[in-house]
Amino acid sequence: MVSRQSSVDVTPNKYYARISTPLLRNTTKMKKVENLLAGIHLSEEVVSRVKSVFLSEIELGINEEPSSLQMENTYVPELPDGTEEGLFLALDVGGTNFRILLLELMEGRLVREEVKHYHITDELRLGPGTDLFDFLATCIADFVKEFNIADQTLPMGFTFSFPMHQRSMDCGCLVTWTKSFKCAGVQGEDVVEMLREAIRRRGDIKVEVVAVLNDTTGTLMQGALLDHRTTVGLILGTGSNACYLERADRVHHWESKRHGEKEIVIDVEWGAFGDNGVLDFIKTDFDRQVDDNSLIKKSFMFEKYIGGKYLGEIVRVILVKLIEEELLFDGDVPPKLTHINSFRTSYVSLIDQDCVDEGTMHTETILSEDFDVELTTPDDLAVVKYVCEIVSLRAALLVSTGLAAILQHMDRPDSTIAVDGSLYKYHPRFQKWMDHFIRLLAPQYAFRLMLAEDGSGKGAGLTAAIAMKLRAREEAA
Repeated sequence: MVSRQSSVDVTPNKYYARISTPLLRNTTKMKKVENLLAGIHLSEEVVSRVKSVFLSEIELGINEEPSSLQMENTYVPELPDGTEEGLFLALDVGGTNFRILLLELMEGRLVREEVKHYHITDELRLGPGTDLFDFLATCIADFVKEFNIADQTLPMGFTFSFPMHQRSMDCGCLVTWTKSFKCAGVQGEDVVEMLREAIRRRGDIKVEVVAVLNDTTGTLMQGALLDHRTTVGLILGTGSNACYLERADRVHHWESKRHGEKEIVIDVEWGAFGDNGVLDFIKTDFDRQVDDNSLIKKSFMFEKYIGGKYLGEIVRVILVKLIEEELLFDGDVPPKLTHINSFRTSYVSLIDQDCVDEGTMHTETILSEDFDVELTTPDDLAVVKYVCEIVSLRAALLVSTGLAAILQHMDRPDSTIAVDGSLYKYHPRFQKWMDHFIRLLAPQYAFRLMLAEDGSGKGAGLTAAIAMKLRAREEAA
């Protein structure tokens, strides 16, 4: 197999116009650095191909043909429109800590919010599934009693941030546990029904679970509350995913009864884009090494190019290679840098701030305090900054390419893209790069990027509100 990083074609293109190769004192060394990292640069032709492949995978997935994009039907047929009223509960489960929220909506505005945090022990995360759901029900009972709403029958939206196969708005079957969870007896089961059964076993609370969703759908819902033009939701943090508002007549996968829906929210599950090999043409040896070091190899490949969980690791393996080639730190590999995942993505963001500031403060501090690198030359610092910059820019360009493809597929003249996630919020240039790249990639569509925080919490309550509106509408028909 020929590695893309052996290429020496680093012809400037419109996507890289805003960064420049650092001028090292040793020009021969810089040429070698450029050649080694050439595969990280995506040519205009390659970017165009990525977009075309993404569009093709969308069409295959939406038509239930083999695709690396799951294109999951969420069965959410509309977004908040300002008519939502009442009290709603939200349960947000996606890690070792989870939240329960009470939201009060008045004319579509959030007028009250109560929240309480809970912790899931190792025993619960690894034990029988019924124990986990019984614990969730116990915490719900604690919450409704604390806020004096135990006597009310309240609808709840359930954010369950694990891979699901949805069969209706209130039916989601766990595909597989991820993160640190491995509860027996849950995989393949409807998590909504398991929660309902746990609530029934208690017999002392009146909560009704009416919707299940993931954090990406929640971000879209929260975005729509903030801006009615919102049609796309994006998570860009440790992991990444997108969802969008699709024409219902395009959607073939539909397990529940149709009710004349005109639109439906589709969960793209784009982290797995390329798992079938269609994106291998951008893969470098650095990416292969990151994949080999990951928990689940050859899985969620797109996320491994763009997710906050992986950007620091990509930088680390590149730096180690540069040192081994005696292009950095005089060929002396810092022992701490040999540890997998030792170079955090937060370091990448801080070092890129040095690129913005044309300084070296963060770069020097991280190298000296976290990796015990005491003696660095100006050339060393410039190379480290350059690596962080091009890895970040490639990620932003790939995210933007996916979003541009979604805009083109939706073919709406004007859209707001609601975004949440630590990488988007804390990387100094990700947002600006994305805005610039999407305009280059989808010039015919008006759009704006908008931060929509806490979709996993507020978005669950809003989805419950939508579910109740749909129920009332159906009962009145």
